[in-house]
Amino acid sequence: MEKFDHAAVSPPAHGMAVMAFGKHVLRIMAENTGGSLGMFEACVLPGEGPPLHVHEREDELFRVLSGRFGFWCAGDYVELTEGGSIALPRGVPHRFRNVGQTEGRLMVIVTPGGFESFFPIVELCKPETPEQIASIARGFGLTFPPEDDRKVA
Repeated sequence: MEKFDHAAVSPPAHGMAVMAFGKHVLRIMAENTGGSLGMFEACVLPGEGPPLHVHEREDELFRVLSGRFGFWCAGDYVELTEGGSIALPRGVPHRFRNVGQTEGRLMVIVTPGGFESFFPIVELCKPETPEQIASIARGFGLTFPPEDDRKVA
C-alpha cells in the first residue's frame, strides 16, 4: 500500500456504485489513503439497515446526507436527520436503521480503511444465507452477536 502523502479526491458524481445490501457508492478506498481511511455513501430504503453487528478493526463516522436515521450503540439510541453526525467505536455492538418515510443517504468513513471493500465482495459473491454472509463478514472483522445478545438494540 502506498504512503498517504497526497490528497485523495472524490469529485461529485464519481465513485463506484455497488449493489450489496442496497446501493453503496465507494468514494475513497483504503489504498488511496495508505490504509488510513475509507469512505462510502449508503442509500438506505425506509425501514432498512443492518442487524446488530460489531466491527473489530475500525471505528465508523456517519453523517446523514438526507433522511432520518436511528442509531443504536452500547445501549444508547439517537435519531439524526440531515447534517447530523455520529461516531461509533470499534468493538461495540451497534446498528442503524432508516426510520424515515423516504430513502435516506449516509456518508460513512471507516478508520482505518478497508471495510469499504466489503460491499464489492458481497456483490461479487452474492451470498444467499446468513451463514454465507457471516463467512464473508468474518474476513472483514465483522461479526453478528447471537440472537440472545441482540436485546440491547
